[in-house]
Order: sequence, then C-alpha cells, then structure tokens
Amino acid sequence: MIVLLGYMGSGKTAVSQFIAAKLGKKAVDLDDVITQQENRSIADIFENKGAIYFRKREREALESVLQDEQIDILSLGGGTPCYYNNMELITQNRSLKSYYLQASVPELTKRLFPELIKRPILHGLSTQEQLAEFVGKHLFERAVFYTNAHNTIRTDGKTPEFIAQEIITTLF
Repeated sequence: MIVLLGYMGSGKTAVSQFIAAKLGKKAVDLDDVITQQENRSIADIFENKGAIYFRKREREALESVLQDEQIDILSLGGGTPCYYNNMELITQNRSLKSYYLQASVPELTKRLFPELIKRPILHGLSTQEQLAEFVGKHLFERAVFYTNAHNTIRTDGKTPEFIAQEIITTLF
C-alpha cells in the first residue's frame, strides 16, 4: 500500500488518483471514508460533533483501511499523522510505503486561499497574510510527524501527474 500524507492542499488526493490510474489500482481518500461512514461532511462533523470526535473516527477509519487488502493507495487528511500514534502505525507497517508531499508555505497559501470557506480549520481567516501565517505555524508544528514518512517528495511547481510518476519510479 502507498500512503500519501502532507498538509491540506499539498495534492494528496489528486496524486493518489493519478497513481491509481497509471497502475490500475484502487485509491481511497481517508476523509471520504469518514464522510461515507458518518453520512455527513467533514465540516459538519467538526461543527456538530467536534474535533475530538472527528479525530477518534479518523483513527478508527485509518486502522480499518490499513487492514483492507483491496486498497492500494491511501491519501490521508492533513492532520491524520499528528494525532494518536497514527504516524507510528503507518511507519511501522512493513507492507506500505509512506510519502510526505511537501509544499512550501507560499505554494500552500496560493492553493488554499480560494478554498477558505470549504475548509473548516481555516474558518475565520480572510487574507492571504493570515492564511500564510496560519499555514506556516501549522507546518512547523506538524513537521515532526510529516518528516517521519518513508519518503519526501517536494511538490512546488509540479503537476499531480508528475508527482505521481515520481512516486511510481520509487516503487520499482
């Protein structure tokens, strides 16, 4: 199994879809698994059940997906590696390879600014400067988890298709 991780907006879902298409494999987005199980959006879960409830459900979904032999590629939510011992669960599993899709603060700010309304964690931010400061702080806090991935792929200036090909070349 291939596991893609990184900050929101780093391209995890898009890259996973390109890898799946190229290799004829099944890709799953962990947030999609949770929304299907809960029958509600991530934003709705955060708003009505809270972050602690979401992170618990996320952990349960992660454990379940990692045991599903029909899933070949998994893209995580941006915070998934940072809670419980999720990153340890990923890195100690010998049947998978994890990839940190590393994007810079300016690149993430550019990608995320048009999506401020869609992302629950970004509610309350209104300028690119606020977003850049928020993303920079988060990346600093999360780097200790992200950098434990088996591989790091820098994504700035690259298309999801190019990144997918980069990952595929490391598999063979």
